[in-house]
Amino acid sequence: MGVGNTTGTAEIEIAGSEIEYRVVESADATQPRIDVDIHEVKVVVPENGAVDPHEFIRENTDWIARKWRKYDEYRDRAPDRTFEPGETFPYQGDDHTFRVRDVDEHGITDDEIVLAKHAVKESSIKDELEALFREQARTLFEEVVEEHADEMGVEYEGLAVRNQRTRWGSCSPKQNLSFNWRLIMAPPEIAEYVVVHELAHLREQNHTNRFWRIVREQLPDYRERANWLEEHSVDLIFTEDDL
Repeated sequence: MGVGNTTGTAEIEIAGSEIEYRVVESADATQPRIDVDIHEVKVVVPENGAVDPHEFIRENTDWIARKWRKYDEYRDRAPDRTFEPGETFPYQGDDHTFRVRDVDEHGITDDEIVLAKHAVKESSIKDELEALFREQARTLFEEVVEEHADEMGVEYEGLAVRNQRTRWGSCSPKQNLSFNWRLIMAPPEIAEYVVVHELAHLREQNHTNRFWRIVREQLPDYRERANWLEEHSVDLIFTEDDL
């Protein structure tokens, strides 16, 4: 949520391996937390210095080890994208075969993604497909945000679609919403969950019990959606650069 200041890096031995972790002090943090993703281990602590981040890491090595093993499996499951016509990509939860054809503009049907040949020649298949997905993602997020913001009685300043590699969404202290364009590859209800999650932060900044009550009131099945995202996020990798 908030802006943090990196205070340094250190290493700790977990399950026989030396793992580097980053320490970040955050003005928004009221409790310490550990973030583990495919790229790094990060411990976020309040700026008041009341928590020793290195001791906090040592107290949670078993949990970190489980998370780290999950991301090792994640790397092994990552799809190998070649960006050749005839390859399939997920789009809103369904596999679509993409083609390059002599058409005026890109388009998406029930089972195909069609890229315009003239645009591909000036750029590349990868860049044009990403641009199309970004465009579709913005349309989806704008619609879903407007629907749920009104129902939840919250207001936001702006909406951005970003190339976030380790986050699906964020809500800044200035009430700006950001979403990962790769969510256009997930079923629509998963993108909806991420939207509601970030909108709930406009009412409750941290992941308190009150925060999750807000989410549950809007989406009673939010746990199933969150579990799907954790289990299938590997399927939303676009290129090897995402790893």
